[in-house]
Amino acid sequence: MKFHLVTLFSEACDAYLSASIVGRARKEKKISVHYQNPRDFVENKWGKIDERPYGGGPGMIIQAMPIVKAVEKALRNKKGKRVIIWFSPGGKQFTNKDADALTKYDDVVLVCGRYEGIDERARKILKTLAPVKEFAVGEAVYTGGEVPALAIVDAVTRRIPGVLGKDASVEERRIASSAVYTRPETISYKKKNYRVPKVLQTGHHARIDEWRRIK
Repeated sequence: MKFHLVTLFSEACDAYLSASIVGRARKEKKISVHYQNPRDFVENKWGKIDERPYGGGPGMIIQAMPIVKAVEKALRNKKGKRVIIWFSPGGKQFTNKDADALTKYDDVVLVCGRYEGIDERARKILKTLAPVKEFAVGEAVYTGGEVPALAIVDAVTRRIPGVLGKDASVEERRIASSAVYTRPETISYKKKNYRVPKVLQTGHHARIDEWRRIK
């Protein structure tokens, strides 16, 4: 599975995507991560990618064609099933179900905006290249699309068979509680003892599952 991040700041993404589970998945070639910098596709000698918005307003807007050309290069000669991810605070909230659905694609392009956004014409043109899915990741507004893109790569990668070792390691596919415990059985802090719930020490799986359902 190949992820293509269209971003001005690949270095900010690659540190995260080279670590832990995602980094191991890359080393084991279960996924690959590629970057396209829209600045490489501008047609002015200054490398300027943003312009003032028509109609006025604060901030600057990323031009459409550098984004389109970056996506074109990412998808060039790709024959498999592909999709383009566009981020918007008003988009559909990204869920585990969406992450599962994305594992069916061969190439996933994630367009990371910056400043006050991307010229809307880019999205309209991109729809002629591949299906475009518009997502929001959380209800907050971020400085750029890199944080949501990293969240999606992480969520999708951990669902790819073999990445976590066992499918049961995907927490939302099993009965899980937000409260988890490990050794030691008792922790003492300022003359007060904090103990692991007894039910978790019984080995009685039905009771443990019930505890997890209601916890």
